[in-house]
Amino acid sequence: MKKENKVKISPMPGTSVGFPAIKSVGYYLWEETYIGRGVKTLFKLNQPKGFDCPSCAWPDPDADKVSKIAEYCENGVKAVAWESTKHRVTADFFKENSIDSLLEKSDYWLEKQGRLTQPMILREGSRHYEPISWDEAFEFIAEKLSGLDSPDEAVFYTSGRASNEAAFLYQSFVRQFGTNNLPDCSNMCHEASGKALKETLGIGKASVTLDDISEADVLINIGQNAGTNSPRMLLSLEQLKKNAGKIIVVNPMPEAGFMHFRHPQRPWEWVGKPTKIHDLYLSIRINGDIFFLKALMKILYEEDLRSGGNVFDHAFIDKNTSGFEDLLKELKTSNLEELIQQSGLEPELVFKAAEMLKDKQKIIIAWAMGVTQHRNAENTIREIVNLLLLKGSIGKKGAGTLPVRGHSNVQGDRTMGIWEKMPDSFLDRMEKIFEFKAPRKHGYSTVAAIKAMADKKVKVFFGLGGNFSLAAPDTNLVFEGLRNCDLTVQVSTKLNRSHLIHGKAALILPCLGRTEADISPIGPQFVSTEDTAGRVRMSLGDLPPISTDLKSEVEIICGIAQTTLKSKTKTEWKSLSQNYDLIREKIESVIDGFEDYNQRIRKAGGFYLPNCNREGKFQTQDGKAHFTVNALPQNEIGKGNFILMTVRSHDQFNTTIYGFDDRYRGIKNSREVVMMHEDDMKTIGVASEDFVNITSHFNGQKRELRDFQVVPYMISKGCVGVYFPEGNVLVAIDNKSPESFCPASKFVEVSIKKSDI
Repeated sequence: MKKENKVKISPMPGTSVGFPAIKSVGYYLWEETYIGRGVKTLFKLNQPKGFDCPSCAWPDPDADKVSKIAEYCENGVKAVAWESTKHRVTADFFKENSIDSLLEKSDYWLEKQGRLTQPMILREGSRHYEPISWDEAFEFIAEKLSGLDSPDEAVFYTSGRASNEAAFLYQSFVRQFGTNNLPDCSNMCHEASGKALKETLGIGKASVTLDDISEADVLINIGQNAGTNSPRMLLSLEQLKKNAGKIIVVNPMPEAGFMHFRHPQRPWEWVGKPTKIHDLYLSIRINGDIFFLKALMKILYEEDLRSGGNVFDHAFIDKNTSGFEDLLKELKTSNLEELIQQSGLEPELVFKAAEMLKDKQKIIIAWAMGVTQHRNAENTIREIVNLLLLKGSIGKKGAGTLPVRGHSNVQGDRTMGIWEKMPDSFLDRMEKIFEFKAPRKHGYSTVAAIKAMADKKVKVFFGLGGNFSLAAPDTNLVFEGLRNCDLTVQVSTKLNRSHLIHGKAALILPCLGRTEADISPIGPQFVSTEDTAGRVRMSLGDLPPISTDLKSEVEIICGIAQTTLKSKTKTEWKSLSQNYDLIREKIESVIDGFEDYNQRIRKAGGFYLPNCNREGKFQTQDGKAHFTVNALPQNEIGKGNFILMTVRSHDQFNTTIYGFDDRYRGIKNSREVVMMHEDDMKTIGVASEDFVNITSHFNGQKRELRDFQVVPYMISKGCVGVYFPEGNVLVAIDNKSPESFCPASKFVEVSIKKSDI
């Protein structure tokens, strides 16, 4: 069998953003939406009285610093164009297209069909979705939920797109229903960050604000691709460089966003010499970060001894920390040569990094899934904290932790109570305000929910946004679990794979997008979100909804809650669905930091939630920041095998595929590729664009991706990369952190063999 040679490879560009980004923006607006509608929308994007970007969670500048021209990035425009598209998916579409025919389509094609316009039901035994009224849909869900033997037979998943108001009401309904089964997308990304930071520093969020970045002397970026995943970060990095700051990039493969940058709003910068972003690039072996961090601290420890205590901030350490002596004992006995060898780095580069840090205290360390999606993720993050504490780089301007969040309100959802194991203090307040008895048994995380569905312990799956079937690890097991359910419900804006991988019956509930006006019977409503830096801001869409049969997430949740709980609830769901100020009053009563919520959220720029670290305080049991001693991982793999990680293309956001042009890596026309070092290609006897089969190995289990094309790439030797979510097929459900249960999608042992085609 011969397969068409699809991939097109070109040289990796030396710069990011600039005119190519402007060109891309124009193309997506022209292709997806009416130009007038699209441009009008962009003037509201990330503005103080506009709507929050539905893409990433990067912080906005203060209200007086927001660009009036364009406070957005290329991928933000793609997200807005994708949502405000002129294309529609109607009842006729589903009449013409069966589930079986749609399963043959690509995920790009599915979302490309346009916005969902009315509620649809797939009845048991049918292969076509058909229309259903909202009231009938609510009754259908209520009947299924009420018929369960236990509330724990239902799982309620949340995507990071849900607003604060929707998320708060959602978890309230779920807990009044009687379960804590509230898995969310954070279970699959920064769960490890929250756990490690909370136990060492007292808060599981970033300690820095946007303004801190430009004030840093050194910023270390580990396992995070800003150019694609949070492009507006490059503006802050550019300002940092202008302020004479230095940037160290730690990543298994070079990324264009950290090489050179051209400001998209300054045409005079599109020619001539661009801004160089990184001062030191470290092509680390996958999961070599913890070895690198320990090596850095070993070098700095020896320098501190030689200098008579002038490298570590001993005054800060003595006043604010505990566990310092235990860390010193480990540093004394650690073998520097072995640490550097295991990192995969050249010794001189590690010493250069240490030299850049030696005399500095204003240090920021940023990271994302390249750190968090490992079995030892929490240990690596605790070492990040150790390094910052040694330098006194917490609680001062231009210094601190920066876990870069992904989806636009993923952090806010957790603040609102979307978690399977919220503390008793939160549940106590919920009981008081909503007058019910909250369940106390911890619920299912994402990984646990998948296992429970596969074991037929779950009968109803409810997804508030997202594309769970593709976002989660171990794709085939996820498909099996969803198909085991009696009912799957998806609250969505566009068609995706999760509507096709369904239970015996399935519902699609179409909701308003961020760009659209939310008009209740008493007038326009707005929602709010929380960004990476913990700022809460208003989000107010103004486009006419693409269909008159859409409901807001809030109205959908309230309708289901009232219909399901009936007389068992004392909550005035109808009033809450019409007046979001009432929701914010409830939030204010339950969650610290939201005092005068309705007043402060209406101020331009919103407000910051309390952050003890910014005040130099640590909300741990002893009031101290904790140094920790952490075990090193055993990264051994079979002879001839590779370590695989999943990555995003520049033409996607999470599971949403905008196209097949990964411009920043020079890979076009296909996503079914594996990026390999040329030396590794020679070792296994494959050439550029050859087709190969990739087999993952975990605890004696094998999973396979067939007929992917090889792309030569500057990735660390022994390491390979494939795109997410295609690579999720290879991630075993038990390949996860034992602490946070976050999937280890960045460390998958694989073998690669040439395909027969």
